[in-house]
Amino acid sequence: MAKMEVKTSLLDNMIGVGDMVLLEPLNEETVINNLKKRFDHNEIYTYIGSVVISVNPYRSLPIYSPEKVEDYRNRNFYELSPHIFALSDEAYRSLRDQDKDQCILITGESGAGKTEASKLVMSYVAAVCGKGAEVNQVKEQLLQSNPVLEAFGNAKTVRNDNSSRFGKYMDIEFDFKGDPLGGVISNYLLEKSRVVKQPRGERNFHVFYQLLSGASEELLNKLKLERDFSRYNYLSLDSAKVNGVDDAANFRTVRNAMQIVGFMDHEVESVLEVVAAVLKLGNIEFKPESRVNGLDESKIKDKNELKEICELTGIDQSVLERAFSFRTVEAKQEKVSTTLNVAQAYYARDALAKNLYSRLFSWLVNRINESIKAQTKVRKKVMGVLDIYGFEIFEDNSFEQFIINYCNEKLQQIFIELTLKEEQEEYIREDIEWTHIEYFNNAIICDLIENNTNGILAMLDEECLRPGTVTDETFLEKLNQVCATHQHFESRMSKCSRFLNDTSLPHSCFRIQHYAGKVLYQVEGFVDKNNDLLYRDLSQAMWKAGHALIKSLFPEGNPAKINLKRPPTAGSQFKASVATLMKNLQTKNPNYIRCIKPNDKKAAHIFNEGLVCHQVRYLGLLENVRVRRAGYAFRQAYEPCLERYKMLCKQTWPHWKGPARAGVEVLFNELEIPVEEYSFGRSKIFIRNPRTLFKLEDLRKQRLEDLATLIQKIYRGWKCRTHFLLMRKSQIVIAAWYRRYAQQKRYQQIKSSTLVIQSYIRGWKARKILRELKHQKRCEEAATTIAAYWHGTQVRREYRKFFRANAGKKIYEFTLQRIVQKYFLEMKNKVPSLSPIDKNWPSRPYLFLDSTHKELKRIFHLWRCKKYRDQFTDQQKLIYEEKLEASELFKDKKALYPSSVGQPFQGPYLEINKNPKYKKLKDAIEEKIIIAEVVNKINRANGKSTSRIFLLTNNNLLLADQKSGQIKSEVPLVDVTKVSMSSQNDGFFAVHLKEGSEAASKGDFLFSSDHLIEMATKLYRTTLSQTRQKLNIEISDEFLVQFRQDKVCVKFIQGNQKNGSVPTCKRKNNRLLEVAVP
Repeated sequence: MAKMEVKTSLLDNMIGVGDMVLLEPLNEETVINNLKKRFDHNEIYTYIGSVVISVNPYRSLPIYSPEKVEDYRNRNFYELSPHIFALSDEAYRSLRDQDKDQCILITGESGAGKTEASKLVMSYVAAVCGKGAEVNQVKEQLLQSNPVLEAFGNAKTVRNDNSSRFGKYMDIEFDFKGDPLGGVISNYLLEKSRVVKQPRGERNFHVFYQLLSGASEELLNKLKLERDFSRYNYLSLDSAKVNGVDDAANFRTVRNAMQIVGFMDHEVESVLEVVAAVLKLGNIEFKPESRVNGLDESKIKDKNELKEICELTGIDQSVLERAFSFRTVEAKQEKVSTTLNVAQAYYARDALAKNLYSRLFSWLVNRINESIKAQTKVRKKVMGVLDIYGFEIFEDNSFEQFIINYCNEKLQQIFIELTLKEEQEEYIREDIEWTHIEYFNNAIICDLIENNTNGILAMLDEECLRPGTVTDETFLEKLNQVCATHQHFESRMSKCSRFLNDTSLPHSCFRIQHYAGKVLYQVEGFVDKNNDLLYRDLSQAMWKAGHALIKSLFPEGNPAKINLKRPPTAGSQFKASVATLMKNLQTKNPNYIRCIKPNDKKAAHIFNEGLVCHQVRYLGLLENVRVRRAGYAFRQAYEPCLERYKMLCKQTWPHWKGPARAGVEVLFNELEIPVEEYSFGRSKIFIRNPRTLFKLEDLRKQRLEDLATLIQKIYRGWKCRTHFLLMRKSQIVIAAWYRRYAQQKRYQQIKSSTLVIQSYIRGWKARKILRELKHQKRCEEAATTIAAYWHGTQVRREYRKFFRANAGKKIYEFTLQRIVQKYFLEMKNKVPSLSPIDKNWPSRPYLFLDSTHKELKRIFHLWRCKKYRDQFTDQQKLIYEEKLEASELFKDKKALYPSSVGQPFQGPYLEINKNPKYKKLKDAIEEKIIIAEVVNKINRANGKSTSRIFLLTNNNLLLADQKSGQIKSEVPLVDVTKVSMSSQNDGFFAVHLKEGSEAASKGDFLFSSDHLIEMATKLYRTTLSQTRQKLNIEISDEFLVQFRQDKVCVKFIQGNQKNGSVPTCKRKNNRLLEVAVP
């Protein structure tokens, strides 16, 4: 995609005309051609004064980056090329700096990009306002409300894959610094008929497809739903899947957005249950059944769907079934119950589904408002964003199009009024004479629709409330009687004779001439849609639901609050909402965004002139331009005007030192522009005709070319002079450096030659001295050698007689010395590894060295053991001391000992300090815990085992309950006299207590543990440390224990147990307890 050209002014490098107020000539064809030309060059935004025209490009453009946000931040509206950011910045700065409440009105037909435009406005405001954790949270909640409302209020239509099927107005509240505090959302006219029926090629609301596609199997089962779309009658199948739309991912996005906005988990669950109930309502089908009295009634075909709905909503099945089959009418003190035929039952079902969904949507809006509302009560500034349906003209137009077009008539009325008011205020502010502007006032059309006496809405309400037979035809007859003479109302059956033979006007229709053109309305369905009737029996059934959310949606169902007054009609409710909206907009400064759809194919690079022409007409763009340029087409502050055109006059170029207005006056006088073509305001110059502005632009363009030529000429001369001076300076520098180089090179040659000559001379001298020294040394060595030989001869002569007597002894000692020396040198190379367990040792070479060989082996082993011990930490030393102690106590005595050697002694196997279950036990023990292990305590009476926590501290032995952690027994170590165990491969051991001690009241303890060796060793060492006495460890296959008053013999025998390798214990009699060891 080509990079968009950066422009620094609205008038720079214009493609077409950036502001259509300057369009010349002005007609429908030039407006469309200008929009097309800009669209073809990726310029999708165009101004009409302060109004932004946005053409949907149906593709991503690189014009919304953070860099673009910074470009338009705090810039004048006309300073840069047209952009939605410019309007957003203008509105935000007016709100922040001038304390003016703002509203941004976004209109256009479905698919024109209204929703995207509102998102861009909100994202821009979020980007330029303040920062901070609290402010960021508010901004995030405001932005994340969009995905939630889009899921429940948007749907795929033939014109738009994400069409808003409701009108939305959001008031964003700011503090005095311009930081967002919160917001309030209002919704208008949700298209709830889409819940039960969709036109061909369109879908139901997004949330149904997102739920079925993105929910987990567990959630679907909980909601009693299936993933197959075809299982539900309310979902159209011909367009269930939309290209480029991932419903599953969107469902996760919606869930996340609801969490950010502030929905609780149970609220999200309740909302999804209501959505599931609406889906399943469409699967309820009815069959006719005749009663005895001859009346037809309806029965539900398959009650399984009804049962599941009742389980979801908590409604009694019989209550809901009766509500679908009977209707109760109350009048004063009388109640009349009538049966519903199949058609009426289906109507009741669909009415319930529509009401349930529309009320859920209203509840969602209110719930979002609770989360995003401003928490502070300080005075707030408000910016409103209105995203509402545009003017609609379809082949078949019904009640929905009628009230949508009524809303657009009101918006057009306020637009014209506020635009004229803004123009008039600026003229008065600038002290420019105001001239009356002729324009079409559509108040007469608004009065035709909303007049309280004879307006169309009033007559529709009157017809709905009238007793007797009421049909769409009777409503049309009434319109023909009352509105026949109105100049904007047309009907074939009216008294006006000019429409009697108009074949383009069917008998069952009426036509209204709106400001955007004539619209033909099918009268069929007006009465039913205006009534929007929900039977009281269904309301009461919903109020009886056990589901809290559904019950809150139907307050009128409360029997204690029965209101026999007929609820307001849909038309009157919408009329009141529009009146409130208009009143709200009147209090704010308006900003307009008109959205245009370039084609019906939702494709990029296609501009359908016929479709755009249709939208230009009903958006009233031509009328808008005429109103804007009725006085002066262009206005600009003096400073930027002088800055832009000062090069056209010698007196103002290059710098004007006086006031900007005086400079503009001098400039216009110098250019001889007719006085009637412009006027001077207080702070702005007003230009009447666009031709004058274009003339200024042409002169400026020519002058800029001349100035560019002059600048180029001066630049080229300066560049050539600079290049010459640089070359001259370079030549001097090069010559100087070359001369220096030549002298240095000559000096180096002389120096190197001198060094060679010197080196040869020094070499010759050194060799001469060396020859002399060698001759002198040989003479001295010869004299020394002769003297040595002479002295040797004399000594040998003197001692020859003694040598023969001691020769054998000397030779023996010398030989022995050489053998020992050779032995030690060989041992040095044959020394084994430093591992204490390495038993290798070289063999002795001679028998007489046997004792020396053994002693050397012992010393080496002791030395390497010491080296190995020196590597231990204090903790490792303690562990090996315990292992050594265990070896001394149990090696070759207890069959279980060999298997314990490789197991490290851990002590506290139960991490009592980390386990919250044993917090109470931890708090009760203040001493250091040496052992914490689960053991089996043998019952003294029957030999059965019970799990206990065995705890050993510095002074005590404790037993605690494994489940509760409660201490059962506490024995001081001074009361422990002996520990007994068998010699076999079992974990049984007895702890003998001192007779007469308090702990010995029930007798000795008999335990079974998987860590017997470790427990006995630690108990032995701890007792020795505290009492300075060795604990007696008895290892025998038979030993006596004291159980209360009895002496019982514990006997270990060999046996095959059913439990495999697990020893078993059994009490034989009062004096014998047998332990069978495998």
